Formats: sequence, structure tokens, C-alpha cells
Amino acid sequence: MKNLNKKGLLGYILGIVLLCLIDQLTKIAAVSALKGKSPFVLIKNVLEFYYLENTGMAWGMMSGARIYFLVLTVLIVGVITYVIIKMPRTRHMLPFFAVLTVLASGALGNFIDRLTLGYVRDFIYFKLINFPVFNVADIYVTVSVVCFAVLILFYYKEDDFSFLKKTGTNKH
Repeated sequence: MKNLNKKGLLGYILGIVLLCLIDQLTKIAAVSALKGKSPFVLIKNVLEFYYLENTGMAWGMMSGARIYFLVLTVLIVGVITYVIIKMPRTRHMLPFFAVLTVLASGALGNFIDRLTLGYVRDFIYFKLINFPVFNVADIYVTVSVVCFAVLILFYYKEDDFSFLKKTGTNKH
């Protein structure tokens, strides 16, 4: 099988740039429209938008662990990029390629905030279930992880990931 070529790697990078741009633009809009203001209620007692600066993760857990999140993101994106580079460039692997691109984009969207601001800008709140306030990058991560699980459980076989196994001259 042919490994991902420069065109495929360029698609990965452009996908990340585009998705991160969308994430950052929504955060800029949220700051402009919501910071220091009352929540904008879209659906009463269900969905509202309000601005929150989060130094942790969901529900403020691990608040102040900025360095940990930065290092973890670099490691995760590094692993994803390695897999993308090694991945065969086939139609069969396209869903996996897309999911990894979206996952890396979500991780990097929040990484940009943590690196430049020291916190993540969150602004979407599902009041109905008291879900943690989140942002577009969080949506990328959540949706891609769910899709990743579905692909692994129902679409791909173990042999589809043989490209990740070390190959050497000694065959046993």
C-alpha cells in the first residue's frame, strides 16, 4: 500500500488550518458578543451562550494545569501526525484520515488559547443537562472521538492498521 504523499499531508495541514480558523473566529465572536454581558438565551432552559474563561477542562477540573495540557496536546498531535504520515492513501482509510484531522484540529484550537491566553474561551452551554460550557474545538474533539470509536468497532479490522506495526528485515 502506498503511504500518504505530500498532497495528503497538505490536505491534513489545510484541514487543520481551516478548522482552527473556524474555531478561533467563533471564540473571537463570543468574546465580542458575550464577555461581560448577560447570557444570550437561544432556547429557554435548554441552550444559551455565555462567555467563560476556563483554565482547566470540563467543569473546571484540573484548573491551572496549563503546562500539562500544552505538553499533552503536543504529544497527541504528534502521534496523530505520525499516524497520518504512515497511513496508506486509500479510499478505505479516508474516514480515519478525516477523524484524525478533526481531532487534531480540536486539540490545536484549544492549544492556541492556552498558549496565547493561558485559558480556553468557552461559550456554549446546554442548561437542560447542566453540561460543561464548551466551544467549537471541544465539539471537534467530542465528535471525532465518537466517530473514532464507531470506526474502530464497526468499520475497520485489525489488519487495516498493519501500517503502524514496525517492519524489519527479520521475519519470524
